[in-house]
Amino acid sequence: MTVHELLLNSLQLSEHRKPGSFAEVVEMVKSLILQDFDREIASKQLYYHTRTHIEHVQRRADIIFEAICPYWQAPVEQDVARTHLLLNLCAVAHDAIQVFTPQTSPHTSRQRAPGKSEALTIEKLLDYIRKLNQQLHEYCVDGSVLFSSADISIIKDAIEATICAYDASDKAIYQPALYDSLGHLSVVARILALADIGSLGMDGIAAYNHEGALLFLEENPDVIPLILNQGVESDNPVYENIRQRLLRRARFQVDFAKSRHRRFPQEIASFPAKAIPILTNEVFKFLNVENIHEIELSTPTDEETSLKTLIDFFHLDSRLLKEVGNLKS
Repeated sequence: MTVHELLLNSLQLSEHRKPGSFAEVVEMVKSLILQDFDREIASKQLYYHTRTHIEHVQRRADIIFEAICPYWQAPVEQDVARTHLLLNLCAVAHDAIQVFTPQTSPHTSRQRAPGKSEALTIEKLLDYIRKLNQQLHEYCVDGSVLFSSADISIIKDAIEATICAYDASDKAIYQPALYDSLGHLSVVARILALADIGSLGMDGIAAYNHEGALLFLEENPDVIPLILNQGVESDNPVYENIRQRLLRRARFQVDFAKSRHRRFPQEIASFPAKAIPILTNEVFKFLNVENIHEIELSTPTDEETSLKTLIDFFHLDSRLLKEVGNLKS
């Protein structure tokens, strides 16, 4: 079924009850983008970028929004409720397309070209929005419930804000958009970016390590049948390759945690001054020196760490059986 047909079907359901609010129109777009996302998850072996990740980002974004809302002076032309709806839509749609670069060698991690997945996601999402706007306009729907050019600009900037870059000095990723010193970044973009990588600060160490494990599986799907079918005691040289990849992931977990703690004050500096203590002490309450130290102590990063120790640390044996056991055959 084409995009046009999907849009028509959505509208036909409301032919006798035209959407009466912007919230209903946002739900139409979310429904369309999630259908695409489900196909993406299945076809590209996505274990981290799933509906669960979306739910976590939505939840975290809502918490951040609620924390700053009492102190945020919205621009005159910007409705607070509409801003919240746009934030929710961006949380749902921001990872809708995942693009990996072609692999030239076996038993290597999948890579993404920075910004490519986000650019294609924006293109797809805005195409849906423009077509939906056109269809709704033809139904003579009140223009206030359509996406405005300002809405579209906010959506585009917000998803672009989730693009990550690698900082060699930190040995970790960060989101360059959060360091816009001119203050051009919208509140939607800032919240979405922080929510996207906020698992350690908002959800704690266990959630952080769980996400790390899922990201490892997504970037290294070739390890799944090897571990499931042959165990971890094999003398196959491929297993040393797996050990080294897991060791790199473990070391990244430590470096990224340190980086999140170090960068966080600068990343929230543009929020209202009264909201910053709330964000620091209540919302991102796990992003503290004690937890960073705990991550350093508990994460196996020694060069001699065994493959079994790494698998046990990330709980990959039970998790593999639970989440990707269908690949066992």
